[in-house]
Amino acid sequence: MAARTAGGRYSLTVAIDYPNGEPHLGHAYEKVAADAIARYHRLMGREVAYVAGTDEHSANVARAAREQGLSPQDYVDRMAQVFRSTWDGLGVGYTVFRQTSDPRHVAAVQHFVQRIHDAGYVYPGTYSGWYCLSCEAFYTEKDVPGRVCPVHGRPVEWLEEKNYFFRLSAFTDRLRRHYEEHPDFVLPETRRHEMESVLREGLEDLSISRAGGTWGVPLPWDPDHTVYVWFDALLTYISALGYPDPDSDFGRFWPADLHLIGKDITRFHCLVWPAMLMAAGLPLPRHVFGHGFMSANGERLSKTTGNVIDPLPFARRYGLDATRYYLLAETPFGQDGNLAPAPFVKRVNSDLANDLGNLLHRTLAMIGRFAAGRVPDPPAEQEERSVLRPVWEEALERYHRAFEEIRPDLAADALLAVARRANKYIDEAAPWRLAREADGEVRLRRALHDLAETLRLLAVAYRPFLVEAPGTIGDQLGVGAAAVLEAGPDDLVFGRRLAGVTVRPGAPLFPRLDADEVVATAAGFGAAAEAAAARARAAADPPAPPPAADPPEVGIEEVRRLDLRVATVVAAERVAGTDRLLRLRVDAGEGRERTIVSGIAAAYEPAALVGRQIVLVANLRPATIRGIVSEGMLLAAHDGRGLSLLTADRVTEPGAAVS
Repeated sequence: MAARTAGGRYSLTVAIDYPNGEPHLGHAYEKVAADAIARYHRLMGREVAYVAGTDEHSANVARAAREQGLSPQDYVDRMAQVFRSTWDGLGVGYTVFRQTSDPRHVAAVQHFVQRIHDAGYVYPGTYSGWYCLSCEAFYTEKDVPGRVCPVHGRPVEWLEEKNYFFRLSAFTDRLRRHYEEHPDFVLPETRRHEMESVLREGLEDLSISRAGGTWGVPLPWDPDHTVYVWFDALLTYISALGYPDPDSDFGRFWPADLHLIGKDITRFHCLVWPAMLMAAGLPLPRHVFGHGFMSANGERLSKTTGNVIDPLPFARRYGLDATRYYLLAETPFGQDGNLAPAPFVKRVNSDLANDLGNLLHRTLAMIGRFAAGRVPDPPAEQEERSVLRPVWEEALERYHRAFEEIRPDLAADALLAVARRANKYIDEAAPWRLAREADGEVRLRRALHDLAETLRLLAVAYRPFLVEAPGTIGDQLGVGAAAVLEAGPDDLVFGRRLAGVTVRPGAPLFPRLDADEVVATAAGFGAAAEAAAARARAAADPPAPPPAADPPEVGIEEVRRLDLRVATVVAAERVAGTDRLLRLRVDAGEGRERTIVSGIAAAYEPAALVGRQIVLVANLRPATIRGIVSEGMLLAAHDGRGLSLLTADRVTEPGAAVS
């Protein structure tokens, strides 16, 4: 696994994505996880290479281009920019993004296939088998029961063609030995066992070309054939680094320390790819990690079903740091994950807003109140023992070990434990009480300094997870964002780094999410969540029934039971996730403002209502609508042409009775 010592180099790659559709949250899950790993190694003072890209030479891509009336090259160039913009927007710090249509990649592929051809590992033959167009892969009879692709659930078709084969079978024994000698080559353990089972059955030679195509890399010895898309795409990992030039980054960063991939493509990466490298006489990557899938509300993300989530609008709505943190912290890395409103809100509000954000707010407020806004010098350890130093040191050990084991979720757990312990320490130390005690000065200095120092350390250590918050913490602590964002491994040591610094409290670090609103709207959580939210809205806010043909008569006493008052609209806004509802704050002459929710959004813009007077049913029993407590109802008339608010014919004092 990764070395604990600082400095040196680290390289990692992610799956090279098909650009026949836009990136969704499943793609983002992998790229953000790789970014967290890369950020950790940069924090440790290492030079990092992070390879990403688009896998473009496929029939699916060519078909998508035709459907849009574009040439394949114009189409993939446009889509590559979409992918890059998405990763940039999510703070993913890849160092190389390589399109497989790039001439440098094409040249590298041709060099590689010629090399293994000349070494005797490629031969002509005829292939027949079951083919999935979506996977662009062949399957054996036993792999496709019912003639259905095991990945996409679509019918496979029988293909038979003349092409060129790679002698994959020749590497069965060498791969077995490699697995024995490097038990952590494939991670997690369950994926390794799957690959070892395949090796026990033996490997079959692999078709590596397609005849008659024009969209792809031509074989250098037979230009009528193009290189099979999977063979082509795998070579991105070395072409992006400059292969075959030994003086390029390829010579500096290969072999890769980590390939991060989805669990559905482990065979290509754990069996075919290492055999390809062996055939070319190149070293194998140190680790291949097959992570699980990300789903939305328990349903797998799929363009076919429409249950997809565009990660960039999601992050813009709920926060970049909140989105990244959930993806990294919620699921044990390697297992399948799930994005749903309730656990998302809980993670954001509990971990980020309550534990980390509240720790910052409380600490800065106490430094401002009890130390004139300056972080005090800590007393000597023999004067007052530090409670938080050993807490941090133990957590830091867990943090390092988690990243070494490629478990960012456990690293996040280690940091969260520190934040929670620090909040508990505030209650135990009670600085507000120490400030009043004659002998409390030493303990007060220790508490305030150590709390500030713990926040500085957390800001630095959270850099793999959070993009925006670490710099903000640095600014509010008074050391500046750069002191956090440019920190190295030595800055993870608990020490005297903040004494005398003037704090600068600011806005809350993480705004709390309204749980009822997020659960009700489920905006951005995929088709499954949207459908559930629509059902919930229909149940909670049914359409008004048609008026009765002959309304029943009522007596004067029943009318007198209604408390009708004139009220002035103080503020108005739309209720998120609905086109019909407005939330109004009104002054009904009671010395406080009321909130009412009304279905008048189609007729009135919120800004046009502020300052207007309405007639309010003031004694209506409060009701919760879309998570908002509504304390009354305004009166309006419908005349067949639209809606009109009832009001007094002159400006009236709020609270005036209507009779």
